[in-house]
Amino acid sequence: MLETRITSACTRAGRSRSDVRLVAVSKTFPAADVDHAIAAGMTDIGENKVQEARDKKPSVSGTARWHLIGHLQSNKARDAVRLFDVIQTIDSRELAEKVARAAEAAGKTQDVLLQVNIGREAQKSGAESPEVAVLAKSIAALPSLRLAGVMAIPPLGEAEEMRTYFRELKAMRDDLGLRELSMGMTDDFEVAIEEGATIIRVGRAIFGSR
Repeated sequence: MLETRITSACTRAGRSRSDVRLVAVSKTFPAADVDHAIAAGMTDIGENKVQEARDKKPSVSGTARWHLIGHLQSNKARDAVRLFDVIQTIDSRELAEKVARAAEAAGKTQDVLLQVNIGREAQKSGAESPEVAVLAKSIAALPSLRLAGVMAIPPLGEAEEMRTYFRELKAMRDDLGLRELSMGMTDDFEVAIEEGATIIRVGRAIFGSR
C-alpha cells in the first residue's frame, strides 16, 4: 500500500519512482523491527536520537544507510559521525564545524543536509530562511563534509496546507544548486513528492503507531 501511494504520487508529478528515497523512521521501535523492515526491502533507516541509534544499531543485522533526522547536540557529533551515513539536521556553522572535525578525525567525508526552520517556529530547530545561503556556503567549504541538500519539518497541518512550505524549501534547494530535498512524512509525503521531494521520512505507515 505504501509503495503504491509513493508510485502514484510520482506518476502524478511526472517523476520516476527512482527519484524518491524512502527513509523508514524507526524511533522507539526495536532492532528486530528494523531488521524486518530491511528484509522487506527498506534500504534507508532514520533515527531521531543519537543515543537510540547507539543502543539499537549494534543489534541490527541487516545492512542499511542510516540517517539522523532529529536535532543533533554538538557534544554528540563524534557519535553521530560514527553511527550515521547522513546527518540531515545541520542548522548552524558551529555545529557544522564540530561535525566536520569529528569526520576529519574519523577519516570520513560525512554527507549532511542543512535543516531549515521553514515554518519559523520558535520551538523547532533549523536555520532561518535569510541565513540559509550564507550557512550553505560555509558548510560546503568544510572539506570533510558533503552538503547534499536541505531538509525541513513544516508546522503541523493538513497535507494540502504543506504545499506552500514545500515549494519554498524547493526554491531554496534550487537556488543553492543542490540535489536532495528531504521533506514529507506519513501524513503528507504524497504532497511532498508532488512538490519535488527526493527524500521522504516515513515512520507510522511502515512500523505502525508508537
